[in-house]
Amino acid sequence: MAADRMLALLPTAAILVDGEDSVQMANVAAVSMGIVKGQRLDVSELAQLVRSVRRTGDAQTVEFDIDRGGFPRRVLTVGARAQPLDGGEVALVVDDLTESKRVDAVRRDFVANVGHEIKTPVGALTLLAEAALDARDDPDAVAHFLTRMQREASRLSRLVQELLDLSRLQGGETPPSAAVVSVDAVVDEAVDRGRLVAEAKQIEIVRGGDAGCLVVGSENQLVTAVSNLLDNAVAYSPERTEVAVGVHRRGDTVEIAVKDQGIGIDTADQERIFERFYRVDPARSRDTGGTGLGLAIVKHIVSNHRGQITVWSQPGAGSTFTLRLPASEPLPAADGQPQTEASRA
Repeated sequence: MAADRMLALLPTAAILVDGEDSVQMANVAAVSMGIVKGQRLDVSELAQLVRSVRRTGDAQTVEFDIDRGGFPRRVLTVGARAQPLDGGEVALVVDDLTESKRVDAVRRDFVANVGHEIKTPVGALTLLAEAALDARDDPDAVAHFLTRMQREASRLSRLVQELLDLSRLQGGETPPSAAVVSVDAVVDEAVDRGRLVAEAKQIEIVRGGDAGCLVVGSENQLVTAVSNLLDNAVAYSPERTEVAVGVHRRGDTVEIAVKDQGIGIDTADQERIFERFYRVDPARSRDTGGTGLGLAIVKHIVSNHRGQITVWSQPGAGSTFTLRLPASEPLPAADGQPQTEASRA
């Protein structure tokens, strides 16, 4: 029947239970969610809901968790509505709310974190402005407070910019300006951006590996990703050490590795460092001006380029972050010469 075929296409679980609590009809979604087995409901909460609706004669809506066990443990959050029909039958509709609940929780956490992160520099700017006004007759004190205000304003500006960057990246789509990109050009630009800060700490940025590697994507985004890794490497490394950038072609993959001799990352923290606003050392992040968004931005850029990022680290032994991206061959230009995004600029 056409109605049966339509029910089978619904992503929502639809079930018809008779007066003896026997399942008379269940669509594919109900079976795949594991709430129906054979001719019975396999979830006690749903069975209780059906009996309650049959007893009261009123439609009811409930929300609850279903523990599916296994490893890793799987818990579904579902919303169910039961409607009594003639002859003791009950129609049951069940929606899987797990993902929407997860997204809502992430959104709430994100808003709370953004509010907290912005409040810190704004509060500091307010206090510093008040202090500068109170010390208006002391030029040295005013200069000190204005310098601090400039630092906090720069931190706030960087935070807002990185939030905007992250928002643009989270769509997960392939970069709209995708082209064949020279990895050499990406590393050149990233190293150039980080050179001034590195020289201030007497940190040498060295390069090695294969030349001429190509990938497909957005050169600007890839420069941002490598720059963020270099910024972290320099920020968390002691003075007079070395940061290395290596590029290697391995079959159909290009690897870009950034290695430092810094403080390293504990194993427990390695699982969370790509989360937004997560900081291994919050106090040190405040000193370096870190926003906690740099690695999250790197993760999204790499994901949008169909690649992956991994980290190897040990406390006291430094860290190595490796970007793995699909390799590309050069596109022929009209004159027959290889063409990259850099060559078209």
